[in-house]
Amino acid sequence: MLEIQGLTKCYRNNPVVNDVSFTVRPGEVTGYLGPNGSGKSTTVKIITGLIEATTGTVLLDGRDIREDPMGFRRRLGYVPEEAILYSYLTGLEYLELIGRLRGLDPGEVERKANGLLELFSLQSYRHASISTYSKGMKQRVLISAALLHDPDVLILDEPLSGIDVTSAQLFRHLLNELASQGKTILYISHVLEVVEKVCARVIIIYKGRIMAADSVERLRDLMNVPSLEGIFSQLVEERDLEGVARDIVATIQTRA
Repeated sequence: MLEIQGLTKCYRNNPVVNDVSFTVRPGEVTGYLGPNGSGKSTTVKIITGLIEATTGTVLLDGRDIREDPMGFRRRLGYVPEEAILYSYLTGLEYLELIGRLRGLDPGEVERKANGLLELFSLQSYRHASISTYSKGMKQRVLISAALLHDPDVLILDEPLSGIDVTSAQLFRHLLNELASQGKTILYISHVLEVVEKVCARVIIIYKGRIMAADSVERLRDLMNVPSLEGIFSQLVEERDLEGVARDIVATIQTRA
């Protein structure tokens, strides 16, 4: 189980994440939602070790990840929001590099890399430079790299960015299969309808604070709204978005 306890991150004494606590349980997909600037990315960067928290603790199976950061990273698969890859490598070369960095057996890396590229419909491009890949193809390579070492914990930050409909459907099935294998999965996304379909629980953060943490079904009942979009709007939106949309149209249609 992944536990986040009292996480705070301050920049110039201003908290961007403020006393955030939640758990991500094995065997289920937990959604982490919030508008831009809410603190999602900062939370993820702290959990993955990219930045340090001002205060607070991240535990995996009851142990502070700072006690053995390399051990934690060996158990972690991470898909970052931005698809930053070595564009001069081929898709196969990139996965082979990741496998070597993970300390996997070369034969195992070759087998897994080719298998993942085929299953993600990238086999015919395996010897092509990543610089020629579309955004969706790069995203599939990132997902393959995150899965290559069979991690216990998966942190997926907007993993469907740029991915086509068929690949997105495959990914939703993949998430369910990984959860059924006991993986601990934190899923960060703006696409609420996907989150509603794949996540057993959701955590909603706004202005650095947790606003809700429960199953979608319970939140629907508690807030008496029919969808996750309605829950999200009630918790984090301060403006009448329909009214703002009308004002935008009125503004662009105004003639001097």
